[in-house]
Amino acid sequence: MAAAPAAPSDDGAYARGARILSLGIASTGVFTFAYFAVASHTLSPSEYGAVAFLWSVLFVVMSVIYRPVEQLLSRTLATSRALGGEAASLRTPLIIQGSFALLFLVVALAFKGPLEDRLESETLFWIFVGAALAYAASYFARGYFAGHQWFALYGGLVLFESIARILFPVAVAVGIASGQTAVALGILAAPFASLLVVPAALVRYRRREAAGELPTAPAAAPAGRGELREGADFALSVAMVQLAEQTLLNVAVLTVAASAGNALAGVVFNAFMIARAPLQLFQSIQTSLLPHLAGLEATEGREAFARAIRVTVLAITGFAAAITLGLLVLGPFAMDLLFDEAYDYGRLGLAAVGVGMGFHLVAGTLNQAALARGRARLAAGAWLLGAAVFVVWMVVPVIDDQLVRAETGYLAAAALLCALLTAVYRGGTPTRPAA
Repeated sequence: MAAAPAAPSDDGAYARGARILSLGIASTGVFTFAYFAVASHTLSPSEYGAVAFLWSVLFVVMSVIYRPVEQLLSRTLATSRALGGEAASLRTPLIIQGSFALLFLVVALAFKGPLEDRLESETLFWIFVGAALAYAASYFARGYFAGHQWFALYGGLVLFESIARILFPVAVAVGIASGQTAVALGILAAPFASLLVVPAALVRYRRREAAGELPTAPAAAPAGRGELREGADFALSVAMVQLAEQTLLNVAVLTVAASAGNALAGVVFNAFMIARAPLQLFQSIQTSLLPHLAGLEATEGREAFARAIRVTVLAITGFAAAITLGLLVLGPFAMDLLFDEAYDYGRLGLAAVGVGMGFHLVAGTLNQAALARGRARLAAGAWLLGAAVFVVWMVVPVIDDQLVRAETGYLAAAALLCALLTAVYRGGTPTRPAA
C-alpha cells in the first residue's frame, strides 16, 4: 500500500531552509568575488585574464552538464517525498551525470591543443580538466542535499569549496606561494575540498535515521527505460537553460578575448562580477525554491506556489534596486578599489548591468516555477532565444566600445528573457512531473 502523501513544506520551514542556505551561499559569493579581486592584484593583466577565462569556461561546463542533474535529482526527490510514495531511484541521475562527465572528458581531450593555446599554459588546461571532473561529484551531492531539503549541508558544502579556493591567491599575496599556477590551483582544489563534507554529512544523517529521528524511506523502485528517457529529457532541457544562462554571463568575455585579448576581457569579466556575485547569492533561493515548488505542485498547493513566486520576485526587485542605486553613486570608485585595472568604468554602464542582473534573477525564479510544473522545454526555448539575441548583439559592432556594448546588451537580453518566462509562467495548464 502506498504511503499517504506528505504535506507540503510550510512557508516557515521553506523560509528557514532558504535562510540557512543563503548564509552559506552569500559567503560563497563574497569569497568568489574576493578570489578574483586578490588575483587581480597578484597577477599581470594577461595572467589574470587567462585565469578569468579558465573560470568562465569551467563555469559554463559545470552549469551546462552538472547543474541539470542537480535540478533533476532535487525535483525528483522532493516530488517523491511530497507524494509519500517510493523513494526515488538514484540510478537515472547517476547514469546521466556519468555520461555527461565522460562526454566532457572526450571533448576536452579532442580540443586540448586549442584550449592550451587559448590558456597559454598546459598546466592551466589540466587544472581545467581536473576541476571539471571533480565537480561532477560535487553537483550530485548538491542535488541530493537539496532534494532532501538538507540546506545547512548544502550551504556548508559550497562555503567549504569557496574558502578552499580563496586560500591560494591569498597565499600568493602574502608571499607563501607565487605565480599564476598557484592562483589557478585554487580552482582545482575547491571541488575536492567540498567533497570532504559529504561522507561526514551522510554518516551523520544515517545515524539520525537509524535512531528514528528521520523518517525511513522505502526501498527505491528500479529505474526503467521510461524514467531514464524522462530524466534525460528534463536534464537536456535544463542543460539548454544553463547553456543559455552561461552564454549571457560569459559570451561578452569570450568575444572580447577573441578580438581584443585577455587584458580587456579581464575588464569585462570584472564588470560582469556585478551580476555573477548576486546570481551566486540567489542560487540559494533558487536551489531551495525548486524542491519547495515541486512539492507544492505535486500536492496541489497552487496558492502557496504563487505566493512563493510573488515573495521571491518582490525581494529580488528591492535588492536589484538597491544594487543599481549603489552602482550609480559608488560604482566606478568601488571597481577601482577592488580591481587592479587601469580602466575607467562608466557609472551608467555599471548600473545597466545592475538592472540586467535584476531581470536575470527574476527570470531564474520564473524558470524554477516552469521546471516544477513540467515546462522545462518551454523554459529552455525562452533562454535560448534570449541568449541568441545577446550573441548577435556582441558579434555585430553596433557600439564600438566593447564594454559598453556588453553592458547594454546584457540589460536588453535579460529583460527579453524575463518577459518570455513570464509568459511561460502565466500560460497553459501545468503538467505535473513524475516522481
